[in-house]
Amino acid sequence: MGLLSKIANFYSISKPAPLSDDVGTAKGDKRYRRLAFESFVAATVGYSLYYVCRTSLNVMKKPIIDSGFLDAAELGVIGSALLFAYAIGKAVNGFVCDYCNIKRFMATGLTLSLAVNFIMGMLGFVDSVVPTAVIFGIFIVLWAINGWAQSMGSPPAIISLSRWFPLSRRGTFYGIFSASHNLGEFFSFLFVGNVVLAAGWQWGFVGSAVAGALGVILVLFLLHDHPQAKGLPAIETIAHEKTQDSTLTTSQIQRQVLRTPAVWVLAGASAFMYISRYAINGWGILFLEEVKGFDSKTAVWIVSINALLGIFGTVLSGWFSDSLFKGDRRVPALIFGIMNSVALVLFVFGGNALWVNVLAMSLFGVAMGVLICFLGGLMAVDIVPRRATGAALGIVGVASYIAAGLQDVISGWLIDRGVTIVEDGSRVYDFTGATIFWIAASVISFLLPLLNWKYGKKDRED
Repeated sequence: MGLLSKIANFYSISKPAPLSDDVGTAKGDKRYRRLAFESFVAATVGYSLYYVCRTSLNVMKKPIIDSGFLDAAELGVIGSALLFAYAIGKAVNGFVCDYCNIKRFMATGLTLSLAVNFIMGMLGFVDSVVPTAVIFGIFIVLWAINGWAQSMGSPPAIISLSRWFPLSRRGTFYGIFSASHNLGEFFSFLFVGNVVLAAGWQWGFVGSAVAGALGVILVLFLLHDHPQAKGLPAIETIAHEKTQDSTLTTSQIQRQVLRTPAVWVLAGASAFMYISRYAINGWGILFLEEVKGFDSKTAVWIVSINALLGIFGTVLSGWFSDSLFKGDRRVPALIFGIMNSVALVLFVFGGNALWVNVLAMSLFGVAMGVLICFLGGLMAVDIVPRRATGAALGIVGVASYIAAGLQDVISGWLIDRGVTIVEDGSRVYDFTGATIFWIAASVISFLLPLLNWKYGKKDRED
C-alpha cells in the first residue's frame, strides 16, 4: 500500500460496527446520550482552543508595534495570510471532511496549529540575530500554514453535531457550539493577553501552543466519529426522522449545493459580517488605545467583553430559534444584524466614557454571537442535506474568510494612511476611513439575507 493510500485510509470515515445488543434498551439509550455528549464537549471546547491558536496574534499587535519589530501594515499582511489560507482551506476541507474520520481530522489540524504558534514564539527570541525582513517573511508563511490548519477545525466539529444530534435539536446544540468562537476569543484575550503583559509577546505564542495541546488531548479522547461506528443506529433511526430514499452519492449532493443560490447569498452575508467581526477583534484594541486613550490592560478588557457576551448570544440563539421560531432563523438574524450595526456606531462615535464602550462591546458581542451561529453556518446547513453539511460550511467559510483577509489588509492600509508623525516622533492615528469601512460592511450583512426571505423553517432532509 502506497503512502497516499495509507494516509487516505487513516483519515477515512470509520466503518460501521455490528449493532450492539443494547440497542433499543434503556442502557443503549444511555450509551448514545453519553457518546453524543462527549462528542459535543470535545467539539465545542476543542474548537475554542483552536481559536486561541488563531487569535493569538491579535492580542500581540500593540506590543509588537511598540517594540518596533513590525508596523500595522506588516501585521495586516501577516494576519491576512492566515485568513486567505483559511478561506481556501475552509472550502477544500469542508468538502473533504464529509468523507473523513472527524476525530483524526480535527486533532491533526490543531496539532499543526499549535506547532506554528510555538515556532513563531521561538523565532521572536532571535530577532536580534536574524534580519527582521527575513522573520517577517517567515511569519507570513507560518501564519498562512496556521490558516490552513485552522480550516480543519470547524468542519469536523459541526459535522459531529449533524451526525450525533436530531434535526429538532440541531439549532440548540449548534448555538451552544458556536459559543466556542467567543469562548476561545475570550480565553485568548485574557490568558494570552496576561502572558504577553507579564512576559512579552514571544511567550504569548508559546502560551497559545500549550492551550492547543490541551485541545488535541480532549479531541482524541472524547470526539467520536459517528453512531454507527459505536454499534448504534444512524441518528435518523435513533431520532425517528422521516428521510427520503436518495440514490445520489455524496459528491452529487455536494454539486447540488454548489448550484443553490440561497447558500451563496448567505455566504455573502457572512462575508460582510466577518469584516466587522474581525475588524473589532483585530484592530479594536489599537483603536481604543490610540483614539480613545485607554491603557493596554483596559483596552484588552473592553474588547474581551464582546467575546464573553458573545457566548450568551450564541448559546441562546439556537435554542430560541428552535423553540420560539420553530426553526425559522430569519427574523432573529435580521434583529441582531441591526443590533450589530448600532453597536459599531456606538463604539466608534459614542465617546470615551468607559461605560459607553463597555455597552457597545456588550451589544456587539451578543449580536455577533447570534450572527456567527446563523449567518456563519446554521442557516446554510438548514437548507442542505445532512451529507453535504461540510460542503455548505465550505462555501460560507471561503467567502467569510476571504472577506476577513481583505479586511485585515484594507484596515491596516487605511489605518497607516491616517497616521501622522508629530514633532516628538510619536504617532497620531486617524481611524475615520477604517471605521466607515467596518460600519458599512455590517449594514450590508443584515440586508443581504432579505433576498432569502422565502426560505423559512427548514423542511427538507436527505
